[in-house]
This record gives sequence, C-alpha cells and structure tokens, in this order.
Amino acid sequence: MNSCLLVDDRQTALDFPTGDLELAFCAACGFIQNRRFDPAAVTYSTDYEETQGFSGHFRRFVDELIDDQDSKHHLAGKTVLEIGCGKGEFLSRLVERTGARGVGIDPSFRPDRLAGGATDRPTFIQDWYGPAHADLAADFVCCRHTLEHIPDVLDFVRLVRRGIGDRPGVRILFEVPDTRRVLAELAFWDIYYEHCSYFTAGSLARLFARAGFVVDDVRTAYGDQYLLLEARPADGSSRPGKSVDDLAETAALVEQFASGLPRKLEALRAEVDAWRGAGRTVAIWGSGSKAVAYLTSLGLATEIAAVVDINPHKAGKFMAGTGHRIEQPEHLRELRPDVVVAMNPVYLAEIGQALGELGLAPELRALD
Repeated sequence: MNSCLLVDDRQTALDFPTGDLELAFCAACGFIQNRRFDPAAVTYSTDYEETQGFSGHFRRFVDELIDDQDSKHHLAGKTVLEIGCGKGEFLSRLVERTGARGVGIDPSFRPDRLAGGATDRPTFIQDWYGPAHADLAADFVCCRHTLEHIPDVLDFVRLVRRGIGDRPGVRILFEVPDTRRVLAELAFWDIYYEHCSYFTAGSLARLFARAGFVVDDVRTAYGDQYLLLEARPADGSSRPGKSVDDLAETAALVEQFASGLPRKLEALRAEVDAWRGAGRTVAIWGSGSKAVAYLTSLGLATEIAAVVDINPHKAGKFMAGTGHRIEQPEHLRELRPDVVVAMNPVYLAEIGQALGELGLAPELRALD
C-alpha cells in the first residue's frame, strides 16, 4: 500500500500489507477513483521516498517549469506556497532561481535532505495541508503530484480556494499524472494504491471550475506523462475558463483499458519468460511505484536479477511487496546483465549513457 516507503529488511518488504484496486469511472465528469481506497492504510512519513531529483533530465524539467512560471508571474519578492512539497527540493530550487519567498507543507519533509543553507529561505511545515493552514497567504500556490493522493479532491481544491479568499491576483499551478496516457497505453504500472484519484485534462479542468477557479490552461508535459493546470480564483465577473470535452474519449479508453489489460500483462510476462528461457540475465532500472506495480502485477521474483536506482537514499533498502534489494547502478558492473528494462521511457537516454559509462552495453528496453 506504500510502494515508495524505504524498507530496511527483505522479510518486512515481503510481508508488507497490500490493498485492493477497483477503479470507478464517472461518465458525467470523467473522474476516476479507486473505490476500495482506505486513507488510514497509507503512511506518508519521512521514510516516504518519492524524489526524482537525482536525475539530470528531471532537474532540467523542473528548471524549465520554474522559469516558465516566473516569466508569467514575476515571482521575485512574492510568496509561494507549495502544498505537498515532499523533501522541499522543488520549492528550494524555485526560491533560489526566482528570488521568491517560499512556504512548503508536507508530512514527509526532511530538513536534512536539503544541501547547504537551502532551508534558510523557505519555511517548511511538516504536516498535512488542512483547514488549520488556510491562513497561509501566498501570491502563487503550487501543488505537484499530491492531488492524486487525495480521496476527497473537491473538498481539497475548495479548501485551497478558501485559503486564497478575495485576492484575485493569486495564481495556482497543479501537476498530476495524465490518466489519458495511462489508459491509452495500458500503462498499469502507473496505477497503484497511493494514487486513489485519476485525472484527464477534462476532468481536472472541470474539478477546478466547480471549486471556484477559472482555468487558464491545462496541458501535458514531461513526455506527455504529466498534466499541468494553471488557474486563478473566479469572481462574479469572471468569464468561463478553459475546458476540455473529453468525456466520450475517456469512456472509450476506459473500455479499451479493461479489455486490453489481460493481454498486456500476458505479453509482458511472456517477454520476461523468453529472456530467462534463453539464459539472459535481466535487471530493471528504477525502484519506485512503477517498478513495484510491474513486478507484482507480473508475479516476478527471481526472474529479475537486480533492481537498481540512482537515488542513493534507496541503496540497500528493499522493495515493498517483492523483497528485491535496491542496488546502485555500479552493481551492474559485476552482474553484467543482458537486458535492462527502464521503468520510465523518459529516462532512456540518461540510462543508456550511464550504462555506457559503466562499460556495459545490454539490450535496453523501455517499459511500454
């Protein structure tokens, strides 16, 4: 139920509690949610390890996103509130790059994870965002990869709107996974227990309009894996914002996903079995939620000789549900795998370069 938690030993990882997934689709608004989700079963502590910041490719994306928002909203000297700031890396980078003042809130925040004096400028609150924080006034509110973890999304977005109050100049940025891509590509590895809420561009825009915002833009980013929504508070004179009519398409994709998923699982499992049958050694690159979903959905154990991750905080830990020990990429020098499966195709070039620097040239495959 917590695929990103750091687990210290293999047996605890193997005994890790699991939860049920039953996705329900609302034909009226396009929202998709796990109806079996139990918020009490999910833990977000300082042991929750979600950062992608050790990837140069990801850091470039973050810088481009910050620069884009700064060019639109001129953030120097303004207060930026990040809801769900994780380890504080994005907010600290934003403050450093723009000269803004930062306030971040997240139960998994760890001050020891920020380099140098980076904690001197932003203020971090180790807590869940809730009604008690409605007085955190800001000129710009961002919330990245948090809304999909929230079961009562309308109440949550309305809480953000109430916190803004009668300040029409405030702008917001929300970032979530794009469920249209997940459905179209049968990307089951992007469906997991912590993510209880799933959005297409249309359902995300409808949610924010209903909660009292005018949507200025909603678009895909990061290899079409993410949705970015920009909005402002609505008032009595506001014109309707951007909308996306995708209900019919989403309904069709839901049907396609339900019918096509069994064949997808069978094909991917057969691929691994063929590699192993040919005596090939298989490793996977990436140990996050995608990897947990891939391994558990396909029932893979000893078929995968190694799991590696560039995040040094994961080294020596074990993957929840599968018990695989997480190694650093240097481990592959000794293993010399024949096949490496990249858990995220956006990192293929970066992974290929890293393998070359290790003196390795295995078959590199993307999970797709």
